[in-house]
Amino acid sequence: MDKSDIGHHISHKYNLELEDLRNRVLTMGGLVEKQIGDAVNALVSGDTQLADHVITTDYQVNSLEVGIDVECTRVLARRQPAASDLRLIVAVIKTITDLERIGDEAEKVAHMGLQLANQERPKNNYSELQSMGKIVREMLHNSLNAFARMDVEEALRVVHEDKKVDHEYEAIMRQRITFMMEDPRSIARSLDVMWAARSLERMGDHARNICEYVIYLVKGKDVRHTSLEQMEEAARSGS
Repeated sequence: MDKSDIGHHISHKYNLELEDLRNRVLTMGGLVEKQIGDAVNALVSGDTQLADHVITTDYQVNSLEVGIDVECTRVLARRQPAASDLRLIVAVIKTITDLERIGDEAEKVAHMGLQLANQERPKNNYSELQSMGKIVREMLHNSLNAFARMDVEEALRVVHEDKKVDHEYEAIMRQRITFMMEDPRSIARSLDVMWAARSLERMGDHARNICEYVIYLVKGKDVRHTSLEQMEEAARSGS
């Protein structure tokens, strides 16, 4: 399946319905991507107003999820899609669930930012979280590009990036445990940093999930809970 397949129906209205679903997913994804950036920036800079903004606007992401989900149900009922059309609907439903969860994790990072804003700031100004946040935001951006273009090679590249997120997360955990052992006064701050890093790591997992749905959409193969090698084989084999 490729992007051109979304225009092959006799019913022009049906084509528009499917294209509208894809566009609404990308709109939701853009909002969530901004949430990640704002949440990390709020934490790094100690900007409590920006952190509050991330928290109070999370309802927009939730509203988009509900609206897209309702529209998917309507398309299923009216059109009774089959084959690639059905895979598109399934991929949309799964993708918006992961986007909503990324938004929830961004909200948690913003909450950690509020707590850290009231504590003594380290010399590096939480540069480790800034670095990790940049990778995660790029992962989400590229996973949405892969969804928009139905590009399995782009999806595979994003999956590979998840390893970087895991390495950054493990490094932060080791660093913070060392800090807490050396100076008990750093425990409260270190725990907040660790929780923020955990949220970023989960965002990376959700971005990876979206790429798995892209492979399912294009190739018709469920690659969840498979190794990277098996995923690459499925993505590069015939449909």
